[in-house]
Amino acid sequence: MTTTVIRNADINGVSGMDVRLERGLVRSIGRRLRTTGADIVDARGGAVIPGLTDHHVHLHALAASWLSVRCGPPQVRGPAELALKLARSLSDDAGWVRGVGYDEEVAGPLDAHRLDELHADRPVRVQHRSGALWMLNSRAVESAGLTIADHPGVERYGDGAPTGRVWRADNWLRGRLPVVSPPSLAGVSRALSRFGVTSVTDASPDLAVESRAAIEADMAAGLLTQRVCLLGLPLTADPLGSSSVGGRLTCGPYKIVIADSELPDAHTLSDTIRHARSLGRAVAVHCVTAEALVLLLHAFDMVGCIDGDRIEHASVVPDACIEPLRALGLRVVTQPGFLAHRGDRFRHEVDEFEATNLYRCASLIDASIPVALSSDAPYGPLDPWSVLVSARDRHSETGVTILPKERISARAALDAFLSPAHDPGGRPRAVSVGIAADLILLHAPLATVLKQPNANFVRATYIAGEAV
Repeated sequence: MTTTVIRNADINGVSGMDVRLERGLVRSIGRRLRTTGADIVDARGGAVIPGLTDHHVHLHALAASWLSVRCGPPQVRGPAELALKLARSLSDDAGWVRGVGYDEEVAGPLDAHRLDELHADRPVRVQHRSGALWMLNSRAVESAGLTIADHPGVERYGDGAPTGRVWRADNWLRGRLPVVSPPSLAGVSRALSRFGVTSVTDASPDLAVESRAAIEADMAAGLLTQRVCLLGLPLTADPLGSSSVGGRLTCGPYKIVIADSELPDAHTLSDTIRHARSLGRAVAVHCVTAEALVLLLHAFDMVGCIDGDRIEHASVVPDACIEPLRALGLRVVTQPGFLAHRGDRFRHEVDEFEATNLYRCASLIDASIPVALSSDAPYGPLDPWSVLVSARDRHSETGVTILPKERISARAALDAFLSPAHDPGGRPRAVSVGIAADLILLHAPLATVLKQPNANFVRATYIAGEAV
């Protein structure tokens, strides 16, 4: 393992400090540290801070999106452009075309017939920008056997024929498609490293065995260098089992999705939470509407909360829900980065009630509710520094401020990325002797960086003391 001494750094607000990274840990911090046997890096006054944690990302979906046809703005603006994109796209090894990021403003609601009009020569599946819906053309419907399928997510016409629209059934649908290996995560890892991200929580629900194995294999091969926490592991006595990468891969709370299209009843939801409890798991619950949040709070009233229970997204939080969230001890993992990417759409399409309760940050923090920030990539922006800016400014694409009272400082937003994966929204990590040497070297002191946060300030990223 490499031993490194970073000299002349800004550490915890003190300039001119050295830090020694040895055997994967921060071994010492001080002035004029010994450099025997160490690589020397001159920080030139730049800050050394802990690596960032992306508390909600979808690793394989992100990698696959980079290999897919972009089917929404700004890459595609109308049906003719979408048809041209699909026609020019490469097929995967099984001859399918995979599209992502579809937005109805391009060509309206898509079903099999509408997709056939755009591209009928090959089987096509297109994912909605929300990630909740796949839309298949007729060739894809036939190949996937949707006509005889019994999954509740398969949407049907009045006569029982499949529409080609499949809701929240990623793993089920994947099992009916030609076998294609999960994409390599090497490119994702490199991108995360460029942003200073040293730890991620993969929030994919019901993680397929093949996906978990592929994540671990990429970690073991050094292709995925970040530490990974998995929410989608099954509810079993030993969900993680043996691992070839040791403590770098961990099991997180159990992911539950409250589908917007079909809300469960409170008793069914509470039974699922109880089952997780019986196996020692907290829960991480996907919740994006006010109705879903009220339902979830009722379920938690029935079963209680334990440390680690968290709400994913909390996209709409009414005033009346803030005190129950605090009283129950829940934490929130949210994505204000959506404001900069979809804010104008939110302004025009959500009702006034939702618009006044959207992607809250300041009011939750002020109520002592732990808040962690994340990307939700590929559905939101991967760059944590852009998310930080969005949390601070809350600007839409065209610069309109959305709920200015929910702004938080750049420092508070950074802290929301510095909490560890096992404690989202908890105490932010600081550079200290004995911690894992998962660090970022910045081009400037932290005070300077926080004035105009930007990923270009990231000079180097270290995981377990190794530059990545």
